[in-house]
Parts: sequence; structure tokens; C-alpha cells
Amino acid sequence: MTPLGELLVTRIRQTGPMSIAEFMAECLMHPRFGYYSTHDPFGAGGDFTTAPEISQMFGEIIGLSLAQAWMDRGSSAAVNLVELGPGRGTLMADILRATQSIPGFLDAVDVHLVETSPALRAQQSKTISTPFTHHNSLEDVPEGPLLLIANEFFDAMPTRQFQRTGDAWRERIIGLQEGALAFGLSDQTAPAFLADRIQDTKDNDIVEHAPASQAIASEIGHRIDTHGGLALIIDYGDWRSLGDTLQALSNHQSVSPLDTPGQADLTTHVDFEAIARAASPAKHSRVTPQGVFLERLGITHRAQVLAKSLQGDALDNHIKAHRRLTHPEEMGTLFKAMAIYKDTETLPPGFEP
Repeated sequence: MTPLGELLVTRIRQTGPMSIAEFMAECLMHPRFGYYSTHDPFGAGGDFTTAPEISQMFGEIIGLSLAQAWMDRGSSAAVNLVELGPGRGTLMADILRATQSIPGFLDAVDVHLVETSPALRAQQSKTISTPFTHHNSLEDVPEGPLLLIANEFFDAMPTRQFQRTGDAWRERIIGLQEGALAFGLSDQTAPAFLADRIQDTKDNDIVEHAPASQAIASEIGHRIDTHGGLALIIDYGDWRSLGDTLQALSNHQSVSPLDTPGQADLTTHVDFEAIARAASPAKHSRVTPQGVFLERLGITHRAQVLAKSLQGDALDNHIKAHRRLTHPEEMGTLFKAMAIYKDTETLPPGFEP
């Protein structure tokens, strides 16, 4: 058992079972043994690969779409460019490089990275040459017009799970069985936030609820409604939560979430409807498959331009990267994109209302 696993077993013996959200929070962010506190999880040597690490094209066209949205909103002289969970800093570095040719854009933006991992903060400081400020939470970012990107951020938010039993629910919890961590169920409960899910679920269906995600989405919506701007959210998930989507990744392979606490990444699928509701009164776009979104922004044209200077293995890898980002059997359908924006402002590029 891992050091964190031993701590969690002791805690459960002393205080009783914990929710899956509590388990995720400890596994990911424990200050000594948490996954993000101790690991650089990205790339071939890590546990998973995100879109910005696959190809520079992803960050380039995202950056240009943000710059276009900035121009559509009057080219404000001061705007906060914010990334939630910036990983190694690759996406932000690509955004800043791609927008160098946009007159006035880099002069207007103040770059803010919301990151709690000391290991990843150190890596971001090496990757990004433009001055920026680190923050522990979005609330710490100064008020003002907002251009925000959250790529594979909300999937790591601590998430509770509820299993339907008749007209009530039982929360999935983690306790002990023969001294080892094991899943179980609480007594029946009827949380108000699940009142409307009785109509579209049946007995034993599981619905996930991420209170931290909704709190962050509420802050995003408030800032956009007050100051203008937009948030671009890209993640795997769907419009409405249904089913057990908790998963653990280690060395690019799926493992049991309970096997190695603190040494595997834990995620759940994102409930885009819950985020959209929490961000009200700001508006939201239609949830769009990542492949469709990137094609609308011109990724194929960009791929063709880059391909002209490549040959051999470099060209083959470039073609594979484009396919991985956009093809329905790769990331193109599983991953979705949604924009949050002020109702009096223009719909961001790549989306439909």
C-alpha cells in the first residue's frame, strides 16, 4: 500500500468512510503525498498526454481564437488572460507565441495561471517566457475583462457519486473491507441538487456531482457577466452526467482507483450542463465535439501549412497528431468544447448558440 493509502486507512478507521470527492481531493492534492503535489504527469514519461502536448497546432489556433474574441469585444486595453490548471505551461506558451502578430494583443493581456502544484509551477516557469502571475484559485485573480481557458481542468475536480434507490439516493463512499480500501454505499439521502434527476434515471443509475466545479463555474460566470469576456472549456464528458466515470491512469494505463492512492491520476467525466447552469447569468454555447470545434477554427489548414516543411517520420507524426486531436475515434468526439460568454457580446469563434 502507498504511504497515502496507509494514511487514508488510518483516517477511515478513526472517523468512518469518506466520499469519493474527499478521496479524490486527498489523492490529487495531499501536500506531501498527493499526485499533483509530487508528479509531473504529462507526456511520454508521465501518465497521460493532453492536447497541447500532442501538437503545437492546438494551442496556436486556440490562441488565435481568443485574440479574435478580444478584437470582437473592442480590443480592450487591459484583459486578464487566465488558464486554469496549466500543466507544463505548453498551452499558454503556444497561445502567446501564436498571438505575437496580433497588433496590441500581448500588450493588453495580463497572464495569470491558476495552479496549486509546486512541481507544475516550477515547470510552467521554465516553459513560459512572458511575465505571468501564479494563483492558488481564480478568486485571487484581479477583477477585469476575462479571457479564460480550462483544458482538461474540470475532469480533476473532486466528484461525489450517488446511486439511485427508488425515489431517493445512496452516496457511493469509500470504507474498509478486510483492512483494505473498498467502495460502499451510504444510507438513503435526498439531496436537493438531484431532485430533477429522478425523471431521467432508473434504479441503480449513478449520477456524479462536482461541487468544486460548480463553485468555479459560478465565479467564472460572475466575472464574465460583470466585466465581459469569455471562458473556453475543453474536456472529456457530455452535457449531462450519467454513470460511473471515475477512472485512474498510471503510465498511460487504466488502473483501479483504489490500488495506488497518490500515485495515479484520478478523473471523472465533466458534466457540462452543471457548469453551464452554475455560470448563469452568463450565456453558454452549444457543447461541441473537439474535432468539430478545431476544424471550425481551421486546424486542417494549419496542419497543411506545417506539413509543407516536414518529411519522413516528422511528417508521419504530424499527420498522426492531427488525427488524434480531431478524429471521432480518437479525441475528436470524446472531448467536448463549450464557451461561456456575456449575453450582450459576440459568440466566440468555433461555436454555435
